[in-house]
Amino acid sequence: MSELITSQVSKRICDHMNQDHAEAVVLYAQFFGSINTAKAAQMLSIDQKGMDLHVETPEQTTSVRIEFEHLLEDAQDAHNTLIAMLKEARAKLKESPETSSAH
Repeated sequence: MSELITSQVSKRICDHMNQDHAEAVVLYAQFFGSINTAKAAQMLSIDQKGMDLHVETPEQTTSVRIEFEHLLEDAQDAHNTLIAMLKEARAKLKESPETSSAH
């Protein structure tokens, strides 16, 4: 049975990502949010259209909205999409030497 992305589901996903996958949230900010200098990030919310992150860089703290390429159908789709985005970010950031030396 599919689980729609309600505010409770959003909170559960965000709590899980922030506690267990903090490095992934930073990669989302760096790659999809174009904040190359992100040192820390927290997922604030997720909905069918995208996710909101709180991002810390050496210079400032900011928020960024990252839109998904498609509307999420349910919590399982969110899970699959976040994994696919992480794999994409890891692959692209490894290819980009300027990202690893950004400060």
